[in-house]
Amino acid sequence: MKRLLLAFALCAAAAAWQALPAAESAARLNIVLILADDLGAADLGCAGNTFHETPHLDALARRSVRFTQAYASAPVCSPTRAALLTGKCPARLGITTWLESARDHSPGKQRLAPAASAYNLPHSEATLAKRLQAAGYLTALVGKWHLGDAEHYPETHGFDINRGGSLWGAPATYFWPYRGSGRFGPEFRYLPGLDYGQPGEYLTDRLAQEALAVIDHAQKRNQPFFLYLAHHAPHTPIEAKPEDIEHFRRRLQPGSPWQHPAYAAMVRSLDQSVGRVLAHLEMRGLAEQTLVIFTSDNGGFIGKDRRTGLNVTTNAPLRSGKGSLYEGGLRVPLFIRWPGCSPAEGGDCTQPVITADLFFTVLAAAGLKPDAARADGLDLAPLLRSPGGKLAREALCWHFPHYYETTSPVSAVRAGKWKLLEYFEDGRRELYDLEADPGEQTDLAAAQSQWVQALAQKLAAWRLEVRAQLPQPNPDFKPAANAP
Repeated sequence: MKRLLLAFALCAAAAAWQALPAAESAARLNIVLILADDLGAADLGCAGNTFHETPHLDALARRSVRFTQAYASAPVCSPTRAALLTGKCPARLGITTWLESARDHSPGKQRLAPAASAYNLPHSEATLAKRLQAAGYLTALVGKWHLGDAEHYPETHGFDINRGGSLWGAPATYFWPYRGSGRFGPEFRYLPGLDYGQPGEYLTDRLAQEALAVIDHAQKRNQPFFLYLAHHAPHTPIEAKPEDIEHFRRRLQPGSPWQHPAYAAMVRSLDQSVGRVLAHLEMRGLAEQTLVIFTSDNGGFIGKDRRTGLNVTTNAPLRSGKGSLYEGGLRVPLFIRWPGCSPAEGGDCTQPVITADLFFTVLAAAGLKPDAARADGLDLAPLLRSPGGKLAREALCWHFPHYYETTSPVSAVRAGKWKLLEYFEDGRRELYDLEADPGEQTDLAAAQSQWVQALAQKLAAWRLEVRAQLPQPNPDFKPAANAP
């Protein structure tokens, strides 16, 4: 009996010793999170785009779990970025519009005064970078920040390295030295940490170069890393390398929904930058030790390019674009490759997921547990292991109490196949069956009143729970003389 107990104890000790390196290895998984800016769900070749050229992203999609119904947490940039780093929905954070818009409190001539939106991401938030930094990771932001003034820059939110992160949402120009004024008004814009360069250097290429330097620096230090590569591309200003613009100009086809060669060229540079990062991970022997996530902050911008008058892109067959709570404003590409968790051959997942979920997924990959009080996202690891599975989530909700060229203030909820939009100007409600009508062309509100009431109640309860700020009547609004 003593020998049996001793043998059992030795086996248990051996099992514990063998489990420890595995746990440490899981906690030291490198993380590369690549965020595009204004890249729509239809902008990539793997989504059926026949004009844009995205071979590297298409290849990543084939090796990843590709979420075919991935949503941004907001239809514009800053709120989605805040949700990504905190795991909280924008309405709960009180960050519901982009920073430059948050600074302008004038209600203008509109019927409603937009809700107030916070300008800075509070230091009290335990961001992904803070959590990973505390766990021993080298943390780096390369590219766009757009979450506060200099007192709230990336370094104050857990990032050891900041290359290019500032309060501005877009560069004055994509060409070195990446500074100037006029494009976005008289304000002088610049990108910190990108001073050394040469004429003709292109921002998307430079950010890729900085990302490779972060990887090399972490490897030299034998340190796991969190690389948040937040590209500006393909956000305005629509600028690209001349040779790439000419390449796509020669490929233009009459009747094609995509008619902007410079935008296509920007997407091409974005794709090449992702290819460079992935190739570098392979070259350094880190590919199988690195979680890679690629997504966008909102749907594609469907407005006109001020310089050419061309429509920037289209999200068809999805309706509308950036700023809107229709599918074209919210649906984004999302690919996740987690070695040892997701299938090596990849796979498609049709479950609706949202940006805030990435916070919990990254923490799980690093072997960390989220704060129990956080409830606005879910760990996607179960879907990465089994892309055909389901999440225990009843609904997704959005709140955009602001005006944009594609919308007036609105909230929305999706539960199962049903999606309800509720507009604040007139109380109008629209209901769509996304399974039968993903392009949201047929409003079923009149025919499905029971679903309208049920979803409206769910949406109202959610707004109360997250303390969503609401737009208010504009005292200076003057209706047109011929208005009904």
